[in-house]
Amino acid sequence: MPRTATISRKTAETDIQLTLDLDGIGEAQISTGVGFFDHMLTLFAKHGLLNLTVAAKGDLHVDFHHTVEDVGIALGKALAQALGDKRGIVRYGDKTLPMEETLVTSALDLSGRMWFVFRVAFPTQKIGEFDTELVETFWQAVAANALMNLHLVLHHGSNSHHIAEALFKATARALREAIAVDPRQTGVPSSKGTLS
Repeated sequence: MPRTATISRKTAETDIQLTLDLDGIGEAQISTGVGFFDHMLTLFAKHGLLNLTVAAKGDLHVDFHHTVEDVGIALGKALAQALGDKRGIVRYGDKTLPMEETLVTSALDLSGRMWFVFRVAFPTQKIGEFDTELVETFWQAVAANALMNLHLVLHHGSNSHHIAEALFKATARALREAIAVDPRQTGVPSSKGTLS
């Protein structure tokens, strides 16, 4: 069965169309109107081997918050939908990833229950025009709507761009591990018999 999802989300603040294929090759077509965010989503797809298409129109004249958060909501919902009952998946994933002076860890559990920990302090408030606080906003929205545990930790780093990029790459790699199908896992990877 194809593990794909299409999410449409339209509010007074944003209009988002998102498609996700968990068994892709890392292809991305991203247009959010926020250049740095487009870059992060593109590398997220590449390192996760996900095919991801995002077309988002938001109230960028206000700020980037609504667009970034609502794309996170849509991506989280797409992950949950594409995973279905999660039969056969590894379930857990983690990656400690270096990027020059930066080292981060992303650890996640596709448990069907939401928990989010963000132990990251950015040295600057902006990366170009992008508010660094929106990195946390985005991943919290993804975790809440995918119903997963997600822990993001910065061990050290001094460049905000590198920190943000490392977080997206590490989470992509952790997710790639967690969504992989293990042929020995014949059912849902939980002693309860369900992940919800």
